[in-house]
Amino acid sequence: MSEGQAPDGVFEIAALTEVGTEREHNEDFCGTLPGGAAPGVIVVADGVSGSEGGETASRMAVESTLRSFTEQGEGIAAAKRLARAVQTANIEVYELALTVPELSGMATTLTAVTLDRGALSVVHVGDSRLYLLREGTLTQLTKDHTVAAEQVRLGVLSEARARKHPGRSVLTRSLGRELIVSLDRISLSARQGDSLLLCSDGLYNVLGDEEIASLLRLPVSARDACRALIDAANARGTFDNVTAAVARVRGDLPAPREPAGFRALLRKQRWLDWFVNRRARGE
Repeated sequence: MSEGQAPDGVFEIAALTEVGTEREHNEDFCGTLPGGAAPGVIVVADGVSGSEGGETASRMAVESTLRSFTEQGEGIAAAKRLARAVQTANIEVYELALTVPELSGMATTLTAVTLDRGALSVVHVGDSRLYLLREGTLTQLTKDHTVAAEQVRLGVLSEARARKHPGRSVLTRSLGRELIVSLDRISLSARQGDSLLLCSDGLYNVLGDEEIASLLRLPVSARDACRALIDAANARGTFDNVTAAVARVRGDLPAPREPAGFRALLRKQRWLDWFVNRRARGE
């Protein structure tokens, strides 16, 4: 279990991963930074089954992302820091796979969120998912990078058939397979009362959207929400490792942070506007 409460009480964060009911080893991994004065971060990764070192890849990817995010410092916008941190993790996993024969071909999914005051930034690759529960309605924010999901988006496969398609777990993109990975990036504003869920396919493959939503709606802590989701997946006999990370927006959201140099840029723009207006008036 990884969990944290932001000192300002705005975000409550928890994460839990378990081996599930069918596997002997857990190739999922998760981690958090609690936030507060600095942006909070949640990362979930699922090592690619069948590849050597899936367990190593997921742990390394999460730990590298959190470390790199922290080391960059607060002079860089949280969204940019997160994207850079994930690319750094990708390079580290890729290079270790080249160096150690036993780890050749290792890869992982990765979904990461940074919570910076009222702003949420997401970086995603693979088929772990991010859901948003807002005003009781559950929305999947990330796209699955799988053969079946790509065919659904192209209109050649229905969602119903995709759930049983042999390509539903075949990744078209993953972290660690190539030196530079193509990442999906999402930005949105948080609202008081929002709940976020990051999870691996061991959870959403056995729990439907309405089941997930009903468990997230429970008036419990982020930690207890993770526990309820994991227990429900295990009770259903999930065939895979199962991970759930939950963030709840509890308090009033402060204004987003201004990027470094923002005030100086604003002053320069005001002087430029003043000068242009004077020239236009012939002064």
